[in-house]
Amino acid sequence: MRTTIDLPDPVFRELKAVAARRGTSLKDLVRKAVEEEIRKTERSAGRRLKFPLLPSKEPGILDLTNAEIDDFSS
Repeated sequence: MRTTIDLPDPVFRELKAVAARRGTSLKDLVRKAVEEEIRKTERSAGRRLKFPLLPSKEPGILDLTNAEIDDFSS
């Protein structure tokens, strides 16, 4: 598939220079960069954040002071 992208002139010149230094075509360099960005996005989408479990006398309610929060994070 063909597409058109608009790049600022300095970015295009640098991209062209990088492709030349790597001995590859501009087309291949852009394709590989897009594929890598997609892979990074997919990898990060599969990650879940882990939150610390904090004890509570009443489940669903946790009233902490800033000092107590600091104690948990250290």
